Order: sequence, then structure tokens, then C-alpha cells
Amino acid sequence: MQTQRVVDEFRNEPFTDFSRPENADAMRAALERVSSELGREYDCLIGGERVSLDKKFKSFNPARKEQVIGVFPEVDSDTSLVERAIDAATEAFNSWRFVPPAERAEYLFKIADIMRRRKHELSAWMVFEVSKTWSEADGDTAEAIDFMEFYAREMLRWAQEQPVTKIPGEDNSLEYIPLGVGAVIPPWNFPLAIMSGMAMAAVVAGNTVVLKPSSDSPSIAAKFIEIVEEAGLPPGVVNFLTGSAATGEAMVTSPKTRFISFTGSKGVGLHINEEAAKTRDGQIWIKRVVAEMGGKDAIVVTDDADLDAAALGVVQAAYGFQGQKCSACSRLIVDEKVHDELLEKVVRLTEALNVGQPTESDTNVAAVINKRAFDKTLEYIQKGVEEGGEIVTGGTGDDKTGYFILPTIIDNVQPGDTIEQEEIFAPVLAVIKARDYNHALEIANGTEFGLTGSVYSASEERLERARREFHVGNLYLNRKCTGALVGVHPFGGFNMSGTDSKAGGREYLLQFMQGKSISRKI
Repeated sequence: MQTQRVVDEFRNEPFTDFSRPENADAMRAALERVSSELGREYDCLIGGERVSLDKKFKSFNPARKEQVIGVFPEVDSDTSLVERAIDAATEAFNSWRFVPPAERAEYLFKIADIMRRRKHELSAWMVFEVSKTWSEADGDTAEAIDFMEFYAREMLRWAQEQPVTKIPGEDNSLEYIPLGVGAVIPPWNFPLAIMSGMAMAAVVAGNTVVLKPSSDSPSIAAKFIEIVEEAGLPPGVVNFLTGSAATGEAMVTSPKTRFISFTGSKGVGLHINEEAAKTRDGQIWIKRVVAEMGGKDAIVVTDDADLDAAALGVVQAAYGFQGQKCSACSRLIVDEKVHDELLEKVVRLTEALNVGQPTESDTNVAAVINKRAFDKTLEYIQKGVEEGGEIVTGGTGDDKTGYFILPTIIDNVQPGDTIEQEEIFAPVLAVIKARDYNHALEIANGTEFGLTGSVYSASEERLERARREFHVGNLYLNRKCTGALVGVHPFGGFNMSGTDSKAGGREYLLQFMQGKSISRKI
């Protein structure tokens, strides 16, 4: 008989200190091991069975664009496989839904244990497949471990007796039960953390899922599936498909899927929401959509701020992972009285960043994800100049070996300009002058998004105003607007940034469950 583990209080997984030689050596060894596996073929997984197809696609290294990372089945050519995967998930749900919550949570604890053992290996896959630097990849892996540990504990909490008002003559209770089969469509920018967090939050709540990773990051998802199998999760609980938009579309539109969990662009998210709202033949429920979409995040710097701290926070938030985070600082809104002084500091720190191959330990900025992102970013930079912006540093790219764009600062951007309104998802920072704090908050709130934001100020009154008036799901005061920690900073945004899912928060699992009230006369 298996002994149930003692569950202590949640603690975030520590980041690796690569300044210590033994840690740096371990990461280099992991990179070498993973490099020997590049280019291999992978299968889909449906109901515990490996499935391959003649038609395949390749995943490439953005920093070495000819280097193949993995080869995968192109399910788009056979959407009947989608229905097969959904049917496998439906069959597995019939038993998985009744597995005790503590047992379901134990699988997540096992997955976290395996992730810790393979920590540098998982990070190394992200270095190669999505061009994450060492620290960014390590942070991604740590967050994935956090999601497993946190959601397992949360399921144990939700499984406890829930408070209801007591009345004489009845025994009343409220319990949470799973929804059914879910379509899980994660992004490429946090290819382990967000992908595994989305999938396993639904699973630990008693659901089964069909998981389709981004075509830019299928290899790390395949490695996660290996871990799921090693942990002994029953067949059909997690089904793994690879393909492009047609695969995801078939998952979303199937009348057999009960919910869709999506993280990605605004356009795709809105399309999914629209399609999910349509009731199709045989569908007996209103589908639930959990959508985390884009951002146009701003850091506001007032005239009384610590400019050194603000400059460091801006540069870290703007250029970490090449600005390819929905939380990234893409707008610097600065009081005109300190504009010149702050901009000088930001430029100095930006130009000190080392642009290079992510496999090197001293690289700060690597490649953007693909050719389309490279071209689109250069178009946005040109658009910024055409609309009156001034390139202060950067502004160019080089795609001879990989998709590298220099960290770019565009000054004199006006509220309403294209690069002040649209998400670029690249290392481009728009600088906007504000007349005063009132004007700064007006500019900050003047977009369709509402994900993250930050204010640097020495004034308690101004910080309190930001609490009340800065309309974002994650507000940071006197610190950068990226780097949300599971459990510490529940993450999700307002308006066109999504459904405010609050990933890594105490409410997140509720999105994958429904309440059942039970009353018995006594």
C-alpha cells in the first residue's frame, strides 16, 4: 500500500546560481547531452499509444535557423486523429474523474520530482528550441515545478469540506467536480511552464485533456510527455497532438470538448472565444474558455522616482527573453522633467547587454522566435520612425545565422502611435513623455490591454493612486513588471489581455471545476 506523502507549505523553486562553477558546468553538460539528441523524430500520444504520420514538420533553432531540433507528425492532414484523441480523453475521463483528489495530486508531486532531477536538461531544450538564455530557461523550468507543486496543494485544499450555512433537519454540502475533456493550447514563449501548468491544472482537477503545443516549441512538450509517462499517469488522461492551426481548430470546435484553455495572441484568443460560443450538433454544455492573451505593458516613472532602480527595472522587463513575454515592458512612460536623465541610464544599460547565442553563459539577449517575428519587428520599428519616433539605440537586425534583433529604444513616441498601441513581442521599447503623473496614468490606461504595469515613485500617495487607477491585472510598485512567481503573484489580465485567469493563484483550479450542492434530509 502506497504511503501518502506529508505535504508541507508551498515554497517556490529556487533559481540556479550559474555564477557557481559547479552549476555552470552542470548546465554545459546538459547542453552537450541535449545537442546529441537534436533532430530526432517524435510521435503523438493518443490513449497511451504512440501515433506517427507520413506527413511531418520540423522545429528549428531560432538562433541557428538551419538547425533542426525535432521532427513531428503534422496532424493537420488527418483531423480524424483529433477526434480519436478526444474520444480517448473522453473514455479516460469516465474513470479519472473518480480518482481521489489526493491521488491525482500525487501524480503532480511525482512530475515535480522528475522535473527537478532533469532540471538542466529541460532548460537546455528551451535554449535550443526557443532561444532562451540560461537564466530565462532556468526560470521557466523552476516555474513549471512551482505549478506542479502549487496546483497539487490547491487540489487538496479544494477537496476539503467547503463552508455552507447549516440549517436544522438537513445535511448540506458543496463539492467541486471536474468538467470533462479539455483542449489545451499553450504558447511557445514559456514552452514548459505555461504548457505544463495549463495541462496539469485541468488534470489535477479531475479532467482529461488533449494537448497541442505551439509548432515553434513541440520538442519541450514532447519531453514533458515523457515525464508524464514516467510518473505513471493513466493512458488517455493527457493526449498529445502536434500540428498547426487546423489541429487546434478541430479541438476547439468539437462538440465533445467541454472547455478550452488557451494562452497566446489576442486575435487567436478572440477567435477561439467566438468559436467556443457556438453550439454544435450533439453538444450538451456551454463551453468554458480560459484565455490569457496579449499585453502592451507600461512602466511609469515619476519625477521623484529612484532613476537608477527604474532604469534597471525597465531594461530587465523590456529585454528579458528578447521582450517575448506578454508581461514585458514595451512602453516607458516617463515624466518629462526626468526624461533625459532616465533615458541616458536606460540607454547605457541597454547597450551593455550582450547579444549572442543562448548556449553561451554570458548572453543576455538571443534570437526572436522565427522569421515572421523578425520581419514583423523590423516593420514595427520602421513604422515607429515613420510616425515621428526617434531610434536612440538598436533598430536593426541580422538574420544570416539566426533571427537576431538589437535591443531597440524609440524615443518621442506619442500616445496613440502604432508602436504605443500594438503588441510587438520583441526587444523594442517605446518611450513616451508625460506632462505629469495624471497624464502618465492616462497614457498607461490608454490601450485595449490590461495585463501588467509598474510605477516607480517615492510618493505613497502616487503609489496608492496607481493601486486604484492603473487598470491592470498585475500591478508592481517600484519593481519591474515581469517575473511573476507562482503563488506570490497570481497572473492574469483585464480587457483584451484575457479572462484574468490568475494562473498560479488560489482561484485558478475553479476554472476547471463546477460546484455540486448536495442536501440530505435528516
